Amino acid sequence: MDDQHIDALLAVRRNGRLLLGRERIRLLELVAQHGSISRAAQMAGLSYKTVWEAVNAINNLLPSPALLTRAGGAEGGGAEITAEGLKLIATFNRLETHLSRISTLMAAEGLGDIEADFLWTLGVKLSTRNVFRAEVVTVERGPVDVSVSLRIAGDTAIQAIVTNAAADELQLAPGRKVLALVKAPFVHLSPAASAAGQPANRFPATVLKRQDGAGRSQVTLDIGDGKTMTAVVDQADAEALAVAPGQRLTAAFDASHVILAAS
Repeated sequence: MDDQHIDALLAVRRNGRLLLGRERIRLLELVAQHGSISRAAQMAGLSYKTVWEAVNAINNLLPSPALLTRAGGAEGGGAEITAEGLKLIATFNRLETHLSRISTLMAAEGLGDIEADFLWTLGVKLSTRNVFRAEVVTVERGPVDVSVSLRIAGDTAIQAIVTNAAADELQLAPGRKVLALVKAPFVHLSPAASAAGQPANRFPATVLKRQDGAGRSQVTLDIGDGKTMTAVVDQADAEALAVAPGQRLTAAFDASHVILAAS
């Protein structure tokens, strides 16, 4: 019998763009080696912009940042891989080793007893820009809706409102790990307000980047604890707020606009 091989790829994608896969893990390894996003991007054959956006996306999917970045200089600033980043590299490589064993078995014997649902979850694609790994803290049930408090990092929390049926289907309970998704157009920007007494889903934020086009502005924000959030607003509103890198703003969204997903 001829040798057969199925290449098992582990990847997380958004809007058709790779967020985490072999290439990104290789990138993290290069950053750890060179201490520079610019140099790592050059070695990986990627643009600095692509790598910078990928770093933000990866950080949002982890309890704490995989990379800590600092701006400055013609080299595009430096970067330091964290313990969480090193753990991610090791975990990813270990998982791909297991997947390689599965692929070898599939090549030799077919799918057999491998669950199709397990294979499907490895290829989930998300169009939402704001995706956060979260842990359920509290679940408060009402006659129709359920209020869910979620921790995405440190003291940073998100409030979601779902139906009782959805809460049951997702088996929401304290300690449950879920993904919290918020579409960028649902994120509203306003002048900076005092952090004290901020209501749910209102985050003191610092503008990292603004990109304009076709009457709309995409604004990337640092909301603390290594997390970033993206807002898409009318360009006129961005100009009225004088949105620019380094500016302090308040980012907010409704609890009903949070989508929860769980395996």
